[in-house]
Amino acid sequence: MNPGPGARRIDHGSVLVVEDSHEDAEAIERALSRTHPELRLEFAVRGDGVVPDLVARDELPGLILLDLNMPGISGHALLAAIRARRELAEVRVVVFTSSTEPAEVEACYAAGADTYVYKPVNFTLFRTVLKGAVDYWQASRSGAPGASGDGPSVK
Repeated sequence: MNPGPGARRIDHGSVLVVEDSHEDAEAIERALSRTHPELRLEFAVRGDGVVPDLVARDELPGLILLDLNMPGISGHALLAAIRARRELAEVRVVVFTSSTEPAEVEACYAAGADTYVYKPVNFTLFRTVLKGAVDYWQASRSGAPGASGDGPSVK
């Protein structure tokens, strides 16, 4: 079956990390290289320009790891901009942030986040939490049992 006009292929082996903290980006890279070495990571340090870049692509990342607190366009605004574009509807967005405020969690889900995950400070826990979110994302696209509905939320 051919995709419709304007349809883009989803590359489930590709993850776009939108994170302004060099330390957190490095921790994400280290963690995922250990738990999911097959994934190809791409990094953006600002949300500005992410949506136009994605819309211009023929192949989209299967997952976006999104920090909320960034310079320029905030993670909230970027999430809203991603969800406003029909052609990006199949891209999974995992908010991966340091905020544990219930209102923040609710606002992200209301804006279209697929998962909201708290970034622990301890690297071992950080790696475990990130692995769980990526494992869930991978299982949900394969139709594995128990992989429907909202993703895991670690608060």
